Amino acid sequence: MADTADLSGTSLVALDWGTSALRAFRMDTRGHVLETRHRPWGIMNLPPAINGTADPEPGAAFERALQDTCGDWLAATPGLPLLACGMVGSAQGWREAKYLPTPTSLDALARGLTLVERRDGPPLHIVPGLLQQGALPNVMRGEETQVLGVLAGLALPADAPVLIGLPGTHSKWVLARRGRIEQFHTFMTGEVFAALRGHTILGKTMQAAAAPDDDAFARGLEVARGSDAALGLLSHIFSTRTLGLTGALAPTAQADYLSGLLIGYEVASLSRVQGQTPTTPPTLVLCGEPDLCRRYAIALQTYGFAAPTIATQATAIGLWQIALAAGLVVAPAPSSSHPFTAGSLAA
Repeated sequence: MADTADLSGTSLVALDWGTSALRAFRMDTRGHVLETRHRPWGIMNLPPAINGTADPEPGAAFERALQDTCGDWLAATPGLPLLACGMVGSAQGWREAKYLPTPTSLDALARGLTLVERRDGPPLHIVPGLLQQGALPNVMRGEETQVLGVLAGLALPADAPVLIGLPGTHSKWVLARRGRIEQFHTFMTGEVFAALRGHTILGKTMQAAAAPDDDAFARGLEVARGSDAALGLLSHIFSTRTLGLTGALAPTAQADYLSGLLIGYEVASLSRVQGQTPTTPPTLVLCGEPDLCRRYAIALQTYGFAAPTIATQATAIGLWQIALAAGLVVAPAPSSSHPFTAGSLAA
């Protein structure tokens, strides 16, 4: 825990509150992250009451999680603004933050914050998610904040298209322009990989590898883009087993091969997204867990895309941007050390 002297420059507590975990950022008056804390208190795993009795009021378990994570920050600076994004705003969260329709902008998200009054402290503001209407609707909750963080770190012309990949359990690909989120696509690649590995016959012959097998991953990518790709993913995933049975793929290589297949089919579909920006190819940015971004960067270049930029600290930056737009914090004077410069993106 930090002492009181260390907390004097805090201007915002920003929360990335998901299904399985809670990340808290203590930010200074310029939007720099002074301290980050991680807790296992996702909305489906909140801390129980100490005496084991039922909570006296709705939201008590969320308040316990908040206090356990950053109660000392809040106590040291009364009235400190609180801003959260993610599944905390879902129907299963602290309070539901309704979806906003796409296209949407930073200002629209800032105007759409949902307020959660707290008995012993300042209210919590929750960022809304996004709903993309259509024959096949799409939603996101939390990723919109990451996207705003990425856009804040890019020095591009106002009308330049940006394609932002957010790989993970449910990978998102977001097309943005003029600071607006225009459309997005979701791929359940990570969840399908985990299900196939853990709950089908494919996992029976797999063995854990000491390090990523990039050759096996590349082999999966090539199969997904090969001349018989028309057979489709449901046919090709079975090759994970048959290549193992025939000795062509070692048990320790099979998971990486399957990963290459799944990511390959995902990236192959992006040519349709890129085709929706006919004037100029979009700038490519990836934001997520480092090794996963590394895999996606390999896949993108294998499929003929330009090398992507890798964004860092996007969620914290996005939360700061929303706090500024909502008037929860005061905009700092311009400075070359401000976090929302091109330096926010690590090549």
